[in-house]
Amino acid sequence: MSKLFVGNLHFNVNESALEMFIRECGLEIQDVKIIRDVNTGSSRGFGFIELDDGQDAQEAISVLNGKTLEGRSLRVDRAHERTTPSPRGGRGRW
Repeated sequence: MSKLFVGNLHFNVNESALEMFIRECGLEIQDVKIIRDVNTGSSRGFGFIELDDGQDAQEAISVLNGKTLEGRSLRVDRAHERTTPSPRGGRGRW
């Protein structure tokens, strides 16, 4: 199974809309996850998709990268493992 990063999503796009868009592009996926702000629940403008076992990640990237959804050009690439968070925690403290 391959996991892809999908960036530059319009903030109004939800999981079902993204999944339908991807399927309309001819790709089969197992899961769609849009990342949301912990405090507000609003989309952070990016998410992840997991491809079916038989789906080639590079093919999916070439099909989706640059496609327009809700007026925004998607950025699609292989997802990377999450690194250890910084000691500052990313909460705006200097």
